[in-house]
Amino acid sequence: QVQLVESGGGLVQAGGSLRLSCAASTRTFSGYAAGWFRQAPGKEREFVTAINWSGGRQVYADSVKGRFTISRDNARNTVDLQMNNLKPEDTAVYYCTTPSTSWVYPWTDDGMKYWGKGTLVTVSS
Repeated sequence: QVQLVESGGGLVQAGGSLRLSCAASTRTFSGYAAGWFRQAPGKEREFVTAINWSGGRQVYADSVKGRFTISRDNARNTVDLQMNNLKPEDTAVYYCTTPSTSWVYPWTDDGMKYWGKGTLVTVSS
């Protein structure tokens, strides 16, 4: 069992930045890929970005490429999401997740094994 806890959400103006963090409860997380999904009000949850177990491979949704950066620190069992140049359409609850494997593709809701409870990001115009 892996527990994931997100932090760092909040309210920011358009063009601003936020850094989200996901902390895992077990060291086995260092061997797993991890990712972020988001769900905007009235919309389905969508993939944002993912990173493999070592940090050497990342993938991004087209909507966030060049603005968001995912990284991980396996010594601390954390995965971070740096979000720059935020837009109102980035407003959503952001969820940390892992498929409990070293990598998976594509990244889909039903392919994930563990989820955090989410953290809300609100971008004002």
